[in-house]
Order: sequence, then C-alpha cells, then structure tokens
Amino acid sequence: MARMSYISSVERYQEYQTVIHDLLNSILATLEDGIKKQQDNRLLVAQYPFLELQYCLDKDGLQQGDNVCFKREYMKVLNNKGNAQDLSDRPYFQEILAHQQTCFTAPYISIATQHLCISAIKPLRAPQSEQGYLVVDVCLTQLIEFIMGDRTRANMTPFFKAGYGIIVSCLFCLVLFLLYKVFGDIYTLLFYSSMEDDPLEAFSIIIFITLALAIFDLGKTILEEEILMHKDIFRHSSTRRTITRFISTILIAVSIEALLTMFKAALGQSQYLLPAIYMMLAVVGLLVALAVYVYLGAKAETLLLNSQRQSKAN
Repeated sequence: MARMSYISSVERYQEYQTVIHDLLNSILATLEDGIKKQQDNRLLVAQYPFLELQYCLDKDGLQQGDNVCFKREYMKVLNNKGNAQDLSDRPYFQEILAHQQTCFTAPYISIATQHLCISAIKPLRAPQSEQGYLVVDVCLTQLIEFIMGDRTRANMTPFFKAGYGIIVSCLFCLVLFLLYKVFGDIYTLLFYSSMEDDPLEAFSIIIFITLALAIFDLGKTILEEEILMHKDIFRHSSTRRTITRFISTILIAVSIEALLTMFKAALGQSQYLLPAIYMMLAVVGLLVALAVYVYLGAKAETLLLNSQRQSKAN
C-alpha cells in the first residue's frame, strides 16, 4: 500500500484541522522556548517526526539566521541557508501582520522538499521594536499519520509491499504457466488433432484461459490495491472497494465456467446441466449479495459522515 495521497491528506487535514492547529500551537511554544534558551530544537524530531524546517523572520519579513532543518535527507540542501532572505511577500507573513496571532497556511507543495506541507507562523514574545516571528514547516502526510496513530503501520509499509509483491509475482508466474499450457494445447489441437476426435477438447483450453484470466485479475487487484494505490484503512469505502473488486473477479470467472458447462450440456453431455444451473444460481446469489453489501456499506458511511458534520456544526 502506498503512502497517503495528496487528496486524502487534504481531506484528513480539513477533518482534523482543529486538532492539528492545537498540536502545532503547542509545538511552536516549545520551539520558541528552545530559541530563548538557545537549545537545539532538532532533538524534537524524535518526538515529532513530521517537522521539516524552522526559521525566524524580523518585523519586515527578512529571515534572521539560517534554516534549521529537521530532516537528515534535506540538510545538505536546506541547512545553514536562507539568512537575510526576503519573505515579506509570503501569504502567511501578510496574514500575521494583519492579525498578530498564530497563523496557518493552507496545504501546499513545498519547493524545498516536494512534499505536501503546511506552515505555521507565530509572533515571538519581544518588544515591538524587536518584533520577530517563528515559522515552522511540517510534512502534512506524516503529521496526519502521527495524530491518527498510524505512524508505526506506515513505517511497516515497505515490508507489507514486499510481501504483497512476492504473492503477486507468484500469481503472475502461475498465469504464465497456464498460458504456456494453453498455447501448447492450441498447437496440438491445430496440427495433431481434429474436432471429430473430441468436440469438447477446445473447452478445456477455454477453461485454462478463464482460470488464467481470473488469477491475473486477482494479481492485478492486489498489485493496485495493496502496492500502487493508497488504502485508507480508517475509511470503510477503501475496504468496500477492495472486496467489490475481488468478488467481481470471482463473478466473472464463475460466470464463464457456468456458460462453458452449459455449452457442454447443450452438446449432448446432459450430466453437466445441473452443475451449470447451480453455478448460474451461485453467480446470481453472489451478485445480489454484493449489491446488498455495497448499498448498505455506502449508506452506513453516508450516515457516519452526516453525523460527523452535525457534531462539528454543533
């Protein structure tokens, strides 16, 4: 499973905006105390791994001192740079000049780290003539993982992806083996057999093709859902999407097998008639059950979201 997408990050930010702002307010207060006591604020990165950058501005928007980079991978690019940089045209600086209280930017893509982040700016306690501002940049995705208690699972993501990758590779290898059998049987059918020997021989080839299709679709679903795409385990819609795709794969495979079995019965092998009917009924049952599951799941999530909106409004 991939890390949280930008859309999911922004949605979660809007959902937990109050909690995020309260947390950043407390972090800004801690950083300010560290500046006054001349402490190294990089020690906070162990406690708050979403912190990326810290710097100070004077009353005219000029950066005072160099950047303090919290991320080791960006230290060469960002650390000990930025002194006297004019940031007076930045929206957060204009906003804090107007309100003189802690301000937060909307989520944006950081030029420095290429991550989705937000910036928080806070007036430093000082005489008006020496007014300064503390700015901190945080990685929004890691911040949301932190407040949702999802950090440990997110750190295990590479191992999960490796496990799913092995499983998908095995499935695709099985598909290649089935296709090898299919091409071998087709070659034999074309050059060494005739339809008069066994008119149902072609159906065995179709069964292998159908099985290969079902396994390939299953592997593709696992690859997309668990490796390439972000799966929000806190939303029922993600689980519902995975189950829907998985059951759809089974429905297609069983439907084709039922159709082939019905053809066999139509060609004179009447013993296949009842199994074909049972498989058709199984397909109908699965389809109805899937429809009920999707409907009830969507309705439950809608009610949950409406309840959350009403609680926020109150």
